[in-house]
Amino acid sequence: MKIREQIFLYKDIIFYLFFGICTTAVNVILYWICAYPLNLEIMPSSIIAWIFAVLFAYITNRKWVFYSEATTSLEKIKEFFSFLGCRMATGIVDWVCMFIFVLLIGFNDVFIKFAANVLVIVLNYIASKWIVFKHKSST
Repeated sequence: MKIREQIFLYKDIIFYLFFGICTTAVNVILYWICAYPLNLEIMPSSIIAWIFAVLFAYITNRKWVFYSEATTSLEKIKEFFSFLGCRMATGIVDWVCMFIFVLLIGFNDVFIKFAANVLVIVLNYIASKWIVFKHKSST
């Protein structure tokens, strides 16, 4: 199989990984800004960073990764809240990792933030592909 065919075959995964890396960058950079220059506590910094990362991820995933089929306002609202619900579940995974590995055990906060986001990216892909942006033809 030619490289072009491989890229087309795995296009959604490639785009998801690219935007997942961008989302992780948004999350980690905003966390660092909140935690260090703004001197906020670990958990508020994590929550603020998560909110902005989720908004960024929704916009990019909807348009360039999963090609949302939602057209009406009601469909878009349902899709957004489904996305938000899934991201809240994986956000809890992120926060639990920060709580356990940084606050309780004492590991480096930025390293754990990055590592937790790798796990979260995988979980978010599964949720987005099979729950949020599930195409009507696959139901």
